[in-house]
Amino acid sequence: MDKRILCGKEVTEIGLGTWQLGTKWGTPFNADEAERVLEAAYNGGITLADTADCYMGGSSESAIGSFLKKHPDSFFVVTKIGRRSNPHNADAYTPETVERFIDGSLERLGLEKLDLVLLHCPPAAVYDKAEVFDALEKIKKGGKIAAYGVSAEKVDEAVKAAEYGISAVEIVFNMFRHKPKDKLFSLCREKNIGILARVPLASGLLTGKFTKDTVFSEKDHRNYNRDGSSFDKGETFAGVDYDKGLEAVSKLKELFGTDDIAPYALKWILMHDEISAVIPGASRAEQVTMNLRAAEMPPLSEAQMRGVEEIYNKYIRADVQDKW
Repeated sequence: MDKRILCGKEVTEIGLGTWQLGTKWGTPFNADEAERVLEAAYNGGITLADTADCYMGGSSESAIGSFLKKHPDSFFVVTKIGRRSNPHNADAYTPETVERFIDGSLERLGLEKLDLVLLHCPPAAVYDKAEVFDALEKIKKGGKIAAYGVSAEKVDEAVKAAEYGISAVEIVFNMFRHKPKDKLFSLCREKNIGILARVPLASGLLTGKFTKDTVFSEKDHRNYNRDGSSFDKGETFAGVDYDKGLEAVSKLKELFGTDDIAPYALKWILMHDEISAVIPGASRAEQVTMNLRAAEMPPLSEAQMRGVEEIYNKYIRADVQDKW
């Protein structure tokens, strides 16, 4: 698999997202399945794992930590902190809490130093709290972290974070969310800031597998968070109206001549050189293998790239471009 540079290190262009590690959304964590997923990623050549201290109440980090004991240095680990705060508001982000969250992640992962730690979609006011970013820099100099940055909800927040000494940004970027390439990519290139593309398949909508009759479980955010009532709407189907998204997906299927558009969706992201890695999730080992198909594909053609842009402009842009 091709490698790209993130925080001065070589990582595979396709990583592993672990929000669903060992479980489907809304179901209990399964440590055995989590290990199978990590094994599949390792055996498939993936060298980057993205997690967070709040994923499955810390079980995601712990599972990765257990795997690293058997396979030291197998993954460049990106973890995110802050969402364990209750309530999750700007006041919860202080130098003291940031270090406490980092210490918790170090313990669960069994590491002496974190490769990359990101503030986890913090409230907008946090981007004006220079003392938080100063604390991250101090912690970096102290040796607990090698690099830091933000996982941002909105492009403007990522732009604001770039004013500090961050090394990476994690942002929603996919066929249904184009704004980062219009406003963020050139800035990150100028400042040598890595970009991780999250929610690359729009919560599965860009796999092409869903229909109007698809049923999501009661505890699945694709059921209960379509209106953003529990957390940012942009995390669910990338903020796209489900029915309108299905209509756009049907056009993408026509464009690529297949119902299985997931590898094309991932490849479209990787066509942008500014991306350090794309991090599709996997709740089962076989999904890892499916995600890796994008690495074997030839580049998309100019006509295909233009077609994606046209579909976005016609069906999606008006509803999402200015919101995130």
